[in-house]
Amino acid sequence: MVTLLFTSVGRRVELMRAFRAAAENLNLPCRLVGTDVSPLAPALQEVDVPVLVPRADDPTYAEVLADICRAHSITALFPLIDPDVPVLANARAALEDTGALVMGIERDAVATVSDKVATTEFFRSLGLDVPASWLPEDPALQDPALLPLIVKPRRGSASKNVFVARTPGELEFFKSYVPDPLIQEELPGPEITADVVCDQSGDVLAVVCRERIEVRWGEVAKGVTVKDPTIVEAGVRVARALPARGPITLQCMLKDGRPHFTEINARLGGGLPLGIAAGVDSPALLLASIAGHPSNGRPLADYEAGVFLTRFDDSRFMTNAELARLEGGHLRSG
Repeated sequence: MVTLLFTSVGRRVELMRAFRAAAENLNLPCRLVGTDVSPLAPALQEVDVPVLVPRADDPTYAEVLADICRAHSITALFPLIDPDVPVLANARAALEDTGALVMGIERDAVATVSDKVATTEFFRSLGLDVPASWLPEDPALQDPALLPLIVKPRRGSASKNVFVARTPGELEFFKSYVPDPLIQEELPGPEITADVVCDQSGDVLAVVCRERIEVRWGEVAKGVTVKDPTIVEAGVRVARALPARGPITLQCMLKDGRPHFTEINARLGGGLPLGIAAGVDSPALLLASIAGHPSNGRPLADYEAGVFLTRFDDSRFMTNAELARLEGGHLRSG
């Protein structure tokens, strides 16, 4: 029996279904445990064991996760949102003392992925192209020829507080409005995300490139798979250099046909189901690795280009009694 813990499952119903289907296809007994801060998180209704937990910034959060790992004999746990990544990295020893594998980066890599200035320098150190970047006090920003510019938080996720400054006045406003800002050149795009599927040892199992046609709340709403050997090769280099200890995603923008890399998300990407539809069953690859099954030896980018994703809203329902049962399991559901 493999028991997986997913933290902050939120709206990731499709991902839970994908892992369940992969386990069935592998004939692998598998149980899914999911956590969230809200009893109304839709994906809590999709797992076998839903557990309510405190926020990631609560000082007891890591201890609660360790308790869940012990109580449910967790085999491996995956972070699903960026704020969980440093918590799992910093608590790796305590979590793995329970017998669980932490499918996330090591503590030393946290600054690299969470601070976009550090991320940019990391990409540069690997010889990868990056957008031109400035800190807000840089006098070079007085040149109006640089406009338009992107103003974003150095530390942030889900595309929150990201703005385009098209005039000197807008640039000055957003520099003061955005917390701890980083300013970057606006690149024409399109934006490409690479899902880099790594196992617990850091070996790269697959890389899927997908264009983000439309994004909602920081997650892809419409997309299409593409083939780009340069991005695939960059994904492998980044995964090895971090090093990755589980799935990561890279984000880049194209400029004159060349990828310029902007972010690393050390977790399962929101658009992962598109890669599955195109032929890379990432949940199956991860489950097989966790269960100790040998790799299938497929090429890293063995998927179909030109497969489109388009998403829509769906609804889940629960009664007062069902909600009360879930709330009754707050923090340490059995």
